[in-house]
Amino acid sequence: MRFFVLFLLFPIPALAWEFSPDPICTLFHQNPSAQITVTFDPEPSQYQLSITLEGRNWDPAPNFGMAFDGGQALTIGTDRQLIQGSTLSVSDSGFGNVLNGLEFNQRVTAFTPDLAVSFSLEGAAEPVQQFRACTEPVPALS
Repeated sequence: MRFFVLFLLFPIPALAWEFSPDPICTLFHQNPSAQITVTFDPEPSQYQLSITLEGRNWDPAPNFGMAFDGGQALTIGTDRQLIQGSTLSVSDSGFGNVLNGLEFNQRVTAFTPDLAVSFSLEGAAEPVQQFRACTEPVPALS
């Protein structure tokens, strides 16, 4: 019983998908091997995807891809990734395929030719919808 009580006192990384509107629109998920973060900055209207590995670095790679498995399976890729140690990031002015993949599938695997990391998308749909709503421009008052 003492071990169970001690277990409850230790911080456990969040395994749920989370959304925050402040300071910028942010979608976040962490598993034991990596964390994935999607942000939208309205100035300069840019999305960014960052995947940070726990305890290891990304190797330099000529390309990066994401394979979404489930209801609307899809594989997307780019050669515009930036790798800085344990974090791989991609920025663009549109992320429709990424958001659709996260919202409508059960699993995503982010990969380079030498490394892959997977995330469950269970519970991602609602936070993705909140993220999408956050990125919509606020109508001007007339």
